[in-house]
Amino acid sequence: MSNSKQMTPVSPRAYRDVMGLFATGVTVVAAELEGKIHGMTANAITSVSLDPLLILVCVQKNAVMADILQKSGEFSMNILNEDQEQLSNFFAGIWPDGADPPPFSFKPWHNSGRLQDTIGALACKIDKFLDGGDHWIITAAVFDLYAQQEPANPLLYYQGQYRRFMGG
Repeated sequence: MSNSKQMTPVSPRAYRDVMGLFATGVTVVAAELEGKIHGMTANAITSVSLDPLLILVCVQKNAVMADILQKSGEFSMNILNEDQEQLSNFFAGIWPDGADPPPFSFKPWHNSGRLQDTIGALACKIDKFLDGGDHWIITAAVFDLYAQQEPANPLLYYQGQYRRFMGG
């Protein structure tokens, strides 16, 4: 027996609003190409598998970072702390024109660099680029980890705004 009801189309704005109800952490994906480290803010990430260790990140197909990732083959995923909102905005490309960027540096780490002062990072080798509509769904094998020793809270994103962790 099939359901013959017609589905009403969902508007992209309504979809974004509902998906915004899902709180996420904020990361910067970084990759080195031709001696320069490039970064992009990403919150469309998830752990995929423990055996093998796999993660995924979704990158808009027309983003400069999509091309960089295809050429580099590796990246780091850097988990931002609650005080790194400016870095998130900078790497998201929403930094004011002409303004000096917030202070940051990358520590040499494999072939991608690791963003300093983050609470954690993963070094990843790209496994596959999968078609995901207007985005690439990129799966990657995790081959190294970094965790900050001092306790710190993550930067969170919810309903289009940065939030602070209020847990105990």
